[in-house]
Amino acid sequence: MFTTRPEIRGTFGVVASTHWLASSAGMAILERGGNAFDAAVAAGFVLQIVEPHLNGPGGDLPLIMHSAKQNRTQVICGQGPAPKAATIPAIRDLGLDLIPGSGLLAAVTPGAFDTWMLMLRDHGTMGLGDVLEYAIGYARNGYPVVSKITDTVETVRGLFETEWPTSAAIYLKDGKAPTPGALFSNPKLADTYERIVRDAETGGGSREAKIDRARDIWYRGWIAETIDRFCRDAYMDATGRRHKALLTGDDLASWSATYEDALTYDYGRYTVAKCGAWSQGPVMLQQLSLLKSMGIADMDPTGPDFVHAVTETSKLSYADREAYYGDPDFVDVPMETLLSDAYAESRRALVGKDASDAFIAGTIEGYSNNIAHSLLPHAQDISGAGMGVGEPTVGKMGEARGDTVHIDIIDKHGNMVSATPSGGWLQSSPIIPELGFCLGNRAQMFWLEEGSPSTLAPGKRPRTTLSPSFALRDGEAYMPFGTPGGDQQDQWSLLLFLHHADHGMNLQEAIDCPAFHNEHFPSSFWPRGRINKRLVLEDRFPAETYAELRRRGHDLEVGDPWSEGRLTAAAKDGDMLRAAANPRGMQGYAVGR
Repeated sequence: MFTTRPEIRGTFGVVASTHWLASSAGMAILERGGNAFDAAVAAGFVLQIVEPHLNGPGGDLPLIMHSAKQNRTQVICGQGPAPKAATIPAIRDLGLDLIPGSGLLAAVTPGAFDTWMLMLRDHGTMGLGDVLEYAIGYARNGYPVVSKITDTVETVRGLFETEWPTSAAIYLKDGKAPTPGALFSNPKLADTYERIVRDAETGGGSREAKIDRARDIWYRGWIAETIDRFCRDAYMDATGRRHKALLTGDDLASWSATYEDALTYDYGRYTVAKCGAWSQGPVMLQQLSLLKSMGIADMDPTGPDFVHAVTETSKLSYADREAYYGDPDFVDVPMETLLSDAYAESRRALVGKDASDAFIAGTIEGYSNNIAHSLLPHAQDISGAGMGVGEPTVGKMGEARGDTVHIDIIDKHGNMVSATPSGGWLQSSPIIPELGFCLGNRAQMFWLEEGSPSTLAPGKRPRTTLSPSFALRDGEAYMPFGTPGGDQQDQWSLLLFLHHADHGMNLQEAIDCPAFHNEHFPSSFWPRGRINKRLVLEDRFPAETYAELRRRGHDLEVGDPWSEGRLTAAAKDGDMLRAAANPRGMQGYAVGR
């Protein structure tokens, strides 16, 4: 089968990410003797520089990692929690019924830095300066601008010029947005990282001690102090009003990234691993439980039966997301039941021949399946707001439907990483001038209505859309994979997995295959819109597929031919390592040898 790019194959190491410079940096670390964990950290920090509209230092980071030495697959949760002052009355007293999608009010503790440092300390081999060298170089000397950065800056130009002057100082130098293809730098961010390295390495000690000093600098030192001071001023946000942050230095000081066991589900010879119910990751596992007895392997991957089956099971899984998912430290999530065969059988019976207009969660004894809060009138229509090539839909007030970046790495030892950094987008909130980066706005995912597992509470993790994926095959660590795309991440990742596991496609074929997503469920992002029965497909499916799906009642929207997702993947098949990356968006790249 023709593919847009070759499936990369080798035995030394492979790196796939959403930007070619990050992939190259990760591979450079492997060539210098680093392992997959070193390489992932280097690539992750480069992505903060070269895709600032999709992630940043003030953002979030869930990842799934496999240690060959320990023969163990784990999650590291870098989803920072809500501030201690973030209560429902505190937001309601401001006259709001939703947390805005931009500005400081939606800021949570930035989790990306500690997550990278924790993995580097415990599993890496290289020093802080070694892995940060590439990001500092691009921030200091410049990187080639992709057109989406320019588009994003132009969209929020008015906001930057009138309300967020610290952002304008970096992204509207001399009144001009970064030029596509030209070199662009962020020297203030380079200064920040250089100072962290310098301060952390002063005083000697072990590699691990220096990394811990960097963590202290970020969460209890001058970084935290600078963030605390900045958060005391009010700035314009998506409500059209100015609000201060609830985040304080104390919130940073009391948090750190944590290891967790992954949630898993067996699907044939594969075991798929995802993050817990503080993410949307379990929806993919629930869909697999619904699909595994529906004959997916015998369906044409571009035919109406396949698209219909995946879409209808998606509706059921995302309804359960609304009813049951939330931070397990705060709510009791009935995950064992949600992933059980008996529950899947009862839900599967609801899949009919026509597109369902229902959005109803399953019934579990002792739990409420009330999702009325997610269908309130403030969930505005988002007609025509398809996700495009996985880039966020950005409004003039900086609000975005959300997006991210992704990295998949395997080294010659069999160590693996699947990481999905996000948040802290350049349009999220005003740049902190002393640091050169802004805070994220993940708190917009909380509900302010009581009774939801995603209801706002101090110290609670927002139910993030960030969702790295990992698969074992025949009990052996096999494939890290994932994609940007907000709520669509687990829809597109599921397609890649099904095309590979059930349809026998190699990684690149699975990524290139025509893709789709539905918008039947409420968006996790402000203003929480949904479109009943909306199904978005690329313009590469057979005409008969579109006609039959319309006949079955789907509200069809046909997008551009290459417009769905930005998937990457890597796999280990014996001694052979493989990798692939998405041609959509013309940024992702896989490298290896």
